[in-house]
Amino acid sequence: MADEFPAGSVWLVGAGPGDPDLLTRKAERLLRTATIVFYDALVGEDVLALIPASVRRVPVGKRAGRHSKAQGTINELLVAAAQAGERVVRLKGGDPSIFGRSMEECSTLVQAGVPVRICPGITAASAAAASAGVSLSLRGLARRVQFATAHKLGDAPLDLDWVALADPHCTTVFYMGRSAAAEISRNLTAAGLSGATPVLVACDVSLASERLLHTRLDLLHIAISAFSNDQPTLILVGEALAVGGSMQIAASGLSSPRDGLPQSNSPVRKVDLPPTLFASKRL
Repeated sequence: MADEFPAGSVWLVGAGPGDPDLLTRKAERLLRTATIVFYDALVGEDVLALIPASVRRVPVGKRAGRHSKAQGTINELLVAAAQAGERVVRLKGGDPSIFGRSMEECSTLVQAGVPVRICPGITAASAAAASAGVSLSLRGLARRVQFATAHKLGDAPLDLDWVALADPHCTTVFYMGRSAAAEISRNLTAAGLSGATPVLVACDVSLASERLLHTRLDLLHIAISAFSNDQPTLILVGEALAVGGSMQIAASGLSSPRDGLPQSNSPVRKVDLPPTLFASKRL
């Protein structure tokens, strides 16, 4: 392990979506070998509990509207800790390389002469699909999967290629999508995607507080109101999301599909909303 994690080096570690059982064995090993861990706000308490008491824990998380540390400051802290001879873990929610600003931190560390490596984690999109019993890709319906960030500065519009994102043969996942739900719905529809396109809204993925809601694109702006502004929320869009979940629900006996689209088969709490929020059968 000393060769894998020498003093004065940094590992960017993916914490996964929140459930500690979804952490990789390598990530857990690195957490136990580190001397200091800088962690994000979205890293769950159960994951943090895996860090030995002897290891220093430093919160550097950023949440929308509540930035505790600027990115430049985080970069400096990582460099300083490594140069002081620490074995440094930078613990990030999900996968460090998916909207985790990993290259900004890696570039700073490399420029300072600090060895840095990345340990991947399960990204929230994969965990959400698994919880809902659906697939992100599906032969004949979704030949591609694309990820986009819906994070924006203030009231500025999302600067995205909406035509590309509106591909009907693709599953598109919007990270940090809560505040931009209406804009996502409006722009995808304007770019040609059917308003009846299935949508899965997921928050607190893989945690005990997880909530999943199946709706449709033209009702997304209404459905999103069921989720708190403070809850990290994913919005998944695409035809593949309507396939698979209903079969698992029928097998588990949890509930039956409504109006042709599966509801969540997750054993955790579901969202109770009027039937009009769920997609109807297409003619």
